[in-house]
Amino acid sequence: MPMQASPSTPTAPHVRLVRAASLTGYVEVARSLGLDPLRMLADAGLSPGMLKDPDIKVPADRVNLLLERSAQASGVESFALRMAESRQLSNFGAVGLVVRDQPTLRESVEVLIRYHAALNGSLAMVLEESGEVVVIREEVTVGSAQPVRQSTELAIGVLLRAMRRFLGEHWVPRLVCFTHAAPRELATHYRVFGPRVEFDQEFNAIVCSRAELDAPNPSADPLMARYALRLLELTPEDAQERSLLDDVRRTAMLLLPSGRCSIEQVASHLGIVCRTVQRRLADQGLSFSTVVNELRVELAARYVLHSARPLTEVAALLGFAAPSGFSRWYQGQFGCSPSQSRSSAKSEAVTGAPPG
Repeated sequence: MPMQASPSTPTAPHVRLVRAASLTGYVEVARSLGLDPLRMLADAGLSPGMLKDPDIKVPADRVNLLLERSAQASGVESFALRMAESRQLSNFGAVGLVVRDQPTLRESVEVLIRYHAALNGSLAMVLEESGEVVVIREEVTVGSAQPVRQSTELAIGVLLRAMRRFLGEHWVPRLVCFTHAAPRELATHYRVFGPRVEFDQEFNAIVCSRAELDAPNPSADPLMARYALRLLELTPEDAQERSLLDDVRRTAMLLLPSGRCSIEQVASHLGIVCRTVQRRLADQGLSFSTVVNELRVELAARYVLHSARPLTEVAALLGFAAPSGFSRWYQGQFGCSPSQSRSSAKSEAVTGAPPG
């Protein structure tokens, strides 16, 4: 049944940007797997010249497309994870200097949460605690229904590398969670993360203990951290990237699966009042419900077309109290039911026709 709106191409209010440093190691990994990295970059609409300037901002959806295509062309599902293995704090630019010299890992993670928008406009990051257990979540949205397996594994892999800067190169997290399905081959994941890696989970995260998060950093230099922070505060990128719209979208994405994605909850997480959120979104011609709906369109298309999750699970992940409510909403957005959309995508995959 034809759809009135294609779930493979939801619209987004503006392009999410990411530093070119996110592709550190891409050329080396691509060549090691028999790919032509310059050709792959060009085909994804990215200039090879950007690799010479790690601070230049490029569209996150094109970077994501490059990584997904590279994994497919090489036949290696752990493509981006291999890139993460060589990452250093220096790849974070000025933010890395602040992260490096914090007195504890907790404070370093808090710096990453505060400034991650300046590094990657498609990434949402939050730290959650329950007793002695700490969950550091990272979620990726690129403004389209593209699969984000590669971008997600790269983000989690880079976070792990940063944590090992404090906890030691051989530190192993309690658990690493991914929302996507397990790859055919898990050797790279076990080598990078250790034995506790689980897939088809409700969120993407690294789980550690409170004691590990609060472990002191013996090489911390508070004076250098304050100096680097002053330099960071002077750069215009942070103010430009951390718009209220970006903050609302990232917070809403993190709250959706909990069923608590209301404007009141989002405003509370951001430390501002609801009226301020409403007014500043209205200044951009938007409403909170519009932002949440655009986010649901992207995630619904991704989960329906590119995963085998039960549709009842998809409904819960998008914050719907009942599957029937999700079905009605999906029908209104795409002109067909979720099951019809998934069946159509499977048929097109068999025949080789493009989805949508």
